[in-house]
Amino acid sequence: MIWICCWYLMASVLTFAAYGLDKRKARLAKWRIKEKTLHTMELLGGWPGGLAAQRYFHHKWRKTRYLVVFWAIVTLHIACWAIAIYYRMHHR
Repeated sequence: MIWICCWYLMASVLTFAAYGLDKRKARLAKWRIKEKTLHTMELLGGWPGGLAAQRYFHHKWRKTRYLVVFWAIVTLHIACWAIAIYYRMHHR
């Protein structure tokens, strides 16, 4: 279980940094990180970092289309955790 927490932490730090870099590049009108890349990072466990970065950098938090995919990823993660916890509690 501890390795899963470490994975989420590492993925979140990397995703937070990617959001920050993308925000900086947007301000400078330079090359941007693809939204697909950010969503992949979120899907791989970095969604808490993505959520924190949206609030901290005020980045991607008004783009409805982006947020629909983001919240679908969050919902998927929560559903997987709920299923895993339910299974663990009822199948010991």
